[in-house]
Amino acid sequence: MRILAATVLLTVAAGCTLGPDYVRPTVDTPETWRIAPTEADDLANTQWWNAFNDPVLNELIDTALAENRDVRIAAARVDQFLGALTATRSRFFPTVGYDVDATRAKASRVGQPPLPPGADPYFTLYQGSLGATWQIDLFGRVRRLNEAAQARVYASEQARRGVVLSLVTSVAASYITLRQLDRQLEIAQATSKNFGETLRIFNLRHEAGVVSQTEVSQVQSQHEQALATIPALEQQIEAVENLISITLGRNPGPIPRGLTIDELVPPRIPGDLPSTLLERRPDILQAEQNLVAANANIGATRALYFPDLTLTGALGSTSTSFGNFLSGPASAWLVGANIAGPIFTFGAIKGQVHTAQAQKEEAVLVYQQTILGALRETNDALTGTVKKTEELARQEARVRALRESARLSRAKFEYGMAGYVEVLIADNELFAAEIALVRVRSERNTQVVQVYRAMGGGWVESADARSRTSGADPAPPTDAGSMRQ
Repeated sequence: MRILAATVLLTVAAGCTLGPDYVRPTVDTPETWRIAPTEADDLANTQWWNAFNDPVLNELIDTALAENRDVRIAAARVDQFLGALTATRSRFFPTVGYDVDATRAKASRVGQPPLPPGADPYFTLYQGSLGATWQIDLFGRVRRLNEAAQARVYASEQARRGVVLSLVTSVAASYITLRQLDRQLEIAQATSKNFGETLRIFNLRHEAGVVSQTEVSQVQSQHEQALATIPALEQQIEAVENLISITLGRNPGPIPRGLTIDELVPPRIPGDLPSTLLERRPDILQAEQNLVAANANIGATRALYFPDLTLTGALGSTSTSFGNFLSGPASAWLVGANIAGPIFTFGAIKGQVHTAQAQKEEAVLVYQQTILGALRETNDALTGTVKKTEELARQEARVRALRESARLSRAKFEYGMAGYVEVLIADNELFAAEIALVRVRSERNTQVVQVYRAMGGGWVESADARSRTSGADPAPPTDAGSMRQ
C-alpha cells in the first residue's frame, strides 16, 4: 500500500501530460496596409462614435449595449462554458459522498443458513457511510480537458466581444443610413414642391396660350417623377427604423434624430500596423482559442491508451440496533485501489486520436483564414474610405456645377432663348445628383465605421464593459411625436 501511494505521488509530481503543447502558428502579415490614410490617428482604443458629436447616436448605442438580445444570448453562452469548466476542474479533486440507509426485513427460516428455533426472523438494519473516490490524473487527461474547457471559455468571451463589436458598428451604420434617407426625403419633397409650383404656372400659361400642351406634359412628368421617389424613401426609412428598434431590444417604432447627415463629421481613421489585428480582433482571438482547445483534445484522447488509477475509501457503521449504531463494534471501513486500462479496442481510441488531430488541423486553417479575412476586410474598408472621400469631393463639385447649369437654363428659358426641354434635363440631373451626393456622403461615413469594425481595438473592451454594467430595465418608450425632425 505504501509503495502504491508513493508511486501515485511521484507520478502526479512529475506532471506527465500527453499531447503537444500549444504553439501559435506562424502567420505572414504585411508590414503596412495597401493604402495609407492621410489623416490617421491612434484612435483604435477610443469610443470613436463620440467623435460624431451626436448625443442621440451615443444614446442609441448605450441603449443597444444594455438591451440587445444578441448580447444577452452571447453572455448566457459564456456562462454555459464557465459551468462546463467548473465541472471539468472538479475532476482534479476527490468525490466525497455519504450514504445512510435503514431497512426493515424478514429472514427466511429455511434459508442458508437456517434460523435457529425460536429466533425472531424480523430485524431492522441501520447503515451509514462516508466515502471518497479519487481518479488520479496519471497521464494528464484531466489537465488537457481542463485546458480545452478553459480555452472554450475564452473563445466564448471573444464571441461575445464580437457581438458587441458588430452591435456598435451596426447601430452607427444604420443611424447614418437613416439620416441619409431623411435628407433624401427632404430633397425629394422640396423638389416635388418646386416642380408642382412650376406645373401650376405652366397650366396658367397654357390657358393663356403662352406654352403648348407638350411643355405642360413635360413639366407634369417631371413633377410625378419627383413624387414617385417619396413613397420608396418613406418605406426605406420605416424599414431602417424597425431594424434599429429591434437592435435596441424594442418593438418596431420610430427612432429619435440628432444631427443631419450633412452635420455628421466622422472620426479620423485609426492608424496602426496589420499585425495588431492578431491581438485585438475578437474573431481572430476566438479562432485561436478554438485552436488551443483542439490542440488540448489531442492529449486528452491519447491518454485513453493508458490506464486509469482510482482510489476508493469509505468509513461507516452497520448495526441491527439503532442504540449501538455509532458504537465501536458497529464501525466498518474500506480502502481500495483500482487500475483499469484498454488492451484491445480495435481502433476505437486510434480513431478518436485521428479525429482530434484532424480537428486541430481544421482549427489551424480556420485561424489562418480568419486572419486573411480580417486583413482583407480592413484593406477594403481603408480603401473604401479614401476612395469615397475622393468621390464625395467630385460629387460636391458636380452638384455645384449642375446648380449653376439649372439656373442658367431656366434663365435662358424665361428669356425665350431655349425650350423647356433644356430646363427639364438640367433639373432632373440636378435632382439625381443631389440624391447621389447624400448617398455618397453616407457611404463615406459608413466606410469609416467599417474601418473601426475591421480593425477592432480597445474600444471593444470599453463597449463590452458598458454592456455588462448597464441596467437591465428596459428603456421607457419615447414620444413618437418627437421622433422626426
